[in-house]
Amino acid sequence: MSFVPAEVLPGSALAVQKTPARRATAELGPRARLWPALVAVYRAQLSRARVARIPLLFVATFQSVGIMILMRGVVDGGGEARAVVAGASVLVVAFVALNLLAQYFGQLRASGGLDHYATLPVPPAAVVLGAAGAYASFTVPGTVVTAVFGCLLYGLPLTHLWVLALVIPLAGAALAGLGAAFGLLAPRPELATLLGQLGMSAALLLGVLPAERMPGVVRFARDLLPSTYGVEAFARTFGSDPDWAFVFGDLAVCAGVGVVSLAVATWAYRRAAVR
Repeated sequence: MSFVPAEVLPGSALAVQKTPARRATAELGPRARLWPALVAVYRAQLSRARVARIPLLFVATFQSVGIMILMRGVVDGGGEARAVVAGASVLVVAFVALNLLAQYFGQLRASGGLDHYATLPVPPAAVVLGAAGAYASFTVPGTVVTAVFGCLLYGLPLTHLWVLALVIPLAGAALAGLGAAFGLLAPRPELATLLGQLGMSAALLLGVLPAERMPGVVRFARDLLPSTYGVEAFARTFGSDPDWAFVFGDLAVCAGVGVVSLAVATWAYRRAAVR
């Protein structure tokens, strides 16, 4: 009778222990690409915010329509009427993309919700862009209703309202990036809410009021506000012969500011997620 050491048996526990591990750690799946991850985050945020879409649309639209009605008593027509209608229309975008997005990211950071997104294999830019796009999507009906109502109220032409298809996403991107940065960089959610409301108030005062009636210092502050260029682009289209070079130039400025503000918001997300 011959004896075989237990170490050489293929099914023995010792053989398993002495077999070197081929992989010390489990390999993770590949990181999701930007566009599929962006679409997934956008759909998730859109379904989440769908419950509150009716109050958002009502408040944002009612606020802008009320401002135009109040300004009707002091503005008759001409360039001032164009500024009021364009500013009130873009104000709907500012209310949601700047104010509410700052509150959302501020609360998300304070409640630890960023930890959930940090565990997902999605790029940080997809989280910021997806949330910004979902919130900005709710501004489309309110902005169109405000613009149509303002044109009818002040007797402005409806011919070039198609420009809103460019003004809403470009101005929304610039303001959404700014609002997301406010919410992610603010140390407390109350401060994020305050910054968002201050930004919306600036968009209200500097965007709706005619620039000709502002002092020089205020005009300089108005030029620093991203939504100003969306207002200017939209207001130029109410003329009988719009200068499209200036219109698309203002939209290009909105696009450039949007890229910068969203890049800052993405950096702020990475900074907040690792803390």
